[in-house]
Amino acid sequence: MTAANSADRTDDGGFTEAERAAMKERAAELRASGRGGKKKSDDLEAVLEKLAEMSDADRVLAERIHAIVLSVAPELLPKTWYGMPAYARNGKVVCFFQSAEKFDARYATFGFNDVAQLDDGTMWPTAFALTEATDANLAAIEDLVRRAAG
Repeated sequence: MTAANSADRTDDGGFTEAERAAMKERAAELRASGRGGKKKSDDLEAVLEKLAEMSDADRVLAERIHAIVLSVAPELLPKTWYGMPAYARNGKVVCFFQSAEKFDARYATFGFNDVAQLDDGTMWPTAFALTEATDANLAAIEDLVRRAAG
């Protein structure tokens, strides 16, 4: 997850309110997944709820990414991760969207975890700042998702 603005940090250098809220959401996600009765449709519904809660600008980006992932890599299953939309294989998050608004950031982030198949030599990017859903950006995201899914 990207760091929130340093101005939002607590006086002791601890977590911001947004970071604490994300950790609480993650704890709730883990508790819910440990109950055993959770279905894939529950995870999809949770992602759709998170998309609906976003500001207009973030929602447009997140919905476009959601559609791309479902189309290009249907084997990646939607779920929430730290309260944000994510897409996983075998329970491990491959890629995720982080809204700008939630963490009071200048831009939304589309990122990948280490299980993504993006390796390119000895150094490669794993997170991308995103401010607009241009055709070029969406084409690049489609390519990244396709590669990440292997």
